[in-house]
Amino acid sequence: MIHQLAVVHPEARIGNNVEIGPFAVVARDVEIGDGTVIMNNATILDGARIGRNCRVFPGAVISGIPQDLKFKGEETLAIVGDNTTLRECVTVNRGTASKGKTVIGSNCLIMAYSHVAHDCVIGNYVIISNATQVAGEVIIDDLAVIGGGTLIHQFSHIGPHVMIQGGSKINKDIPPFVKAARDPIAYTGINIVGLRRRNFSPEDINAIQEIYRYLYLSQLNVSDAIERIEAEIPQSEVRDQILDFARASKRGILRGYEWC
Repeated sequence: MIHQLAVVHPEARIGNNVEIGPFAVVARDVEIGDGTVIMNNATILDGARIGRNCRVFPGAVISGIPQDLKFKGEETLAIVGDNTTLRECVTVNRGTASKGKTVIGSNCLIMAYSHVAHDCVIGNYVIISNATQVAGEVIIDDLAVIGGGTLIHQFSHIGPHVMIQGGSKINKDIPPFVKAARDPIAYTGINIVGLRRRNFSPEDINAIQEIYRYLYLSQLNVSDAIERIEAEIPQSEVRDQILDFARASKRGILRGYEWC
């Protein structure tokens, strides 16, 4: 299953039923799981750990050294989970001493010409659309969808079930379950279509809507809004997930559209 024109280091750890196309390059310190397809002209460098049944398209470069001047050649990893697709010319840099690894979860789709920088953590079932640029140490939680051409500032955190408009510039944390759009980027409602598709109950959807009314439509600052939410909205998993995210945000959560 390895084409005679591929260059595969003899010490690379290759699983069963792996396909490696012509002119692909696989370095020594690489692991590739069963059933994965590495297409022609893809480059898999030291530190790559690719799961089962992945597809790496032509021109992709996985585990290149970080574009970070603090990187001193330390041994780090770029980890890709099972069933993930990396389309044409995607680049995924490995980690630095900061976290030691860059992680892309399982069942993700990273579309053509996108970049995932050092020490990022991308969750499961994430879609990153064409030409999106993800800077270092960004966190993107499960089931987020990032529109094409988005620029994500380093250290940003994007919550689960979020939908980001294409062409956005993200420099604040994006809390769970919302849609974010406009320029500058702002809250534009909850991701109600995505939540229904993922079988959120009507009660949870109503609670999410009410929480974001406090955060974005009440004219309260974030701290005061959190106090009101805790006092007036019954405890639930979705309520606590939103409040924990807002409290933990170091960059601050994105603003509401009425202030943009």
